[in-house]
Amino acid sequence: QVQLVESGGGLVQPGGSLRLSCAASGIIYASDAMAWYRQAPGKQRELVASITYRSTANYTDSVKGRFTISRDNAKNTLYLQMNSLKPEDTARYYCNLESPVVKRRYWGQGTQVTVSI
Repeated sequence: QVQLVESGGGLVQPGGSLRLSCAASGIIYASDAMAWYRQAPGKQRELVASITYRSTANYTDSVKGRFTISRDNAKNTLYLQMNSLKPEDTARYYCNLESPVVKRRYWGQGTQVTVSI
């Protein structure tokens, strides 16, 4: 069983920055990939960025060049550095872990990011 706890969300002005963190507890395997998703009101949850255990990262086009995903495997922690934030980045951000070994996906409770004047 894996538990994910996000932190770091908040209210920020356009152009500002935030750093989200996701602390994972439980058994993490070398094949486990982690990701950040977000969901805005009235919209479907979308993948923002993903990263393998070996730190190969992928991003959705709308955040490329502004967001950076990283992970510290020793601390079982996932990060999302968000720069040049825009109002359209406003959403609840969720941490995700996908484990091929136990064939399960885990989700955190989410952290709210609001970009507004």
